[in-house]
Amino acid sequence: MSRIFMIADTHFGHPNVIKYEKRPFRDVEEMDSTLVKNWNSVVKSRDKVFLLGDFSFYNKEKSSEICKALNGHKTLIMGNHDDKSPNYYMDCGFDSVSKYPVIFDEYWILSHEPKYVNDSMPYANIFGHVHANKQYRDYSASGFCVSVERIDYTPIDFERIKQAVMEENNNET
Repeated sequence: MSRIFMIADTHFGHPNVIKYEKRPFRDVEEMDSTLVKNWNSVVKSRDKVFLLGDFSFYNKEKSSEICKALNGHKTLIMGNHDDKSPNYYMDCGFDSVSKYPVIFDEYWILSHEPKYVNDSMPYANIFGHVHANKQYRDYSASGFCVSVERIDYTPIDFERIKQAVMEENNNET
């Protein structure tokens, strides 16, 4: 049986993100290899992964090499640092690419940046972009942040996200 995973803000090849976000890596090579190892430790070839933006700072050749090393069927929801065309990322190895947020499973808004949702809306938001910013909670009754800093640099199973958000909804009633 295949599974669905979410992750955001891998920033492959971006040395400054280590400093900006206090990532626990010596250098970009260690960060990249850890992200690939962690990804492939949970994602199998038949699984689906939504990468919610800010994939890679490398050139096309190196970005393709990394993308092809990552297990699963990969969908990119483009982030603010994914500044090439959707076709560029398809050429790198993504199965599907969207410049815009998408509705998934009739309830979930998958986006790079957090989207406003409230109790009277029939949606919850899975997002990245905010990294470890303390102004945002890891998750709430209306959203879940999958920036790598919040999910131990490893794709998180969609079932865990649904369970956490549902528990928050039950706690609020």
